[in-house]
Amino acid sequence: MEKEHRKSELRKGGKITTLVIHAPDYRVKGGAKSFEAIFESGIGPGYAISQKDLSRLPPDSKVVLLRKDKNQKRAEGRLVKLVFTGGTIPQGIKRYDVHFNDRKLVPYKAERLNRFGVAVIDC
Repeated sequence: MEKEHRKSELRKGGKITTLVIHAPDYRVKGGAKSFEAIFESGIGPGYAISQKDLSRLPPDSKVVLLRKDKNQKRAEGRLVKLVFTGGTIPQGIKRYDVHFNDRKLVPYKAERLNRFGVAVIDC
């Protein structure tokens, strides 16, 4: 099931909604995709995103992929779609694969994330 989005709009004051996802290196040992693999494929698998945050994400939202360990990395792109994986976390939040394109590496800048490694911010 694919999440439908409303028309892309700039927020008040010209701000753009941004979805931030984290690809921590320590999870790779458990079978998760690395920052590099997500960047290369343009698909961030299985991120827990609340319904409230989903409603804030218009099409073409900015996507930020972070690696916050000692090898800090940051990439940015544009949201293509969010695809429900069929799974949920114990808190009842659904998991989505984040598909994004126009990917490019950019200088590192930290972002605040929730405990699921996700943030939706206006910047």
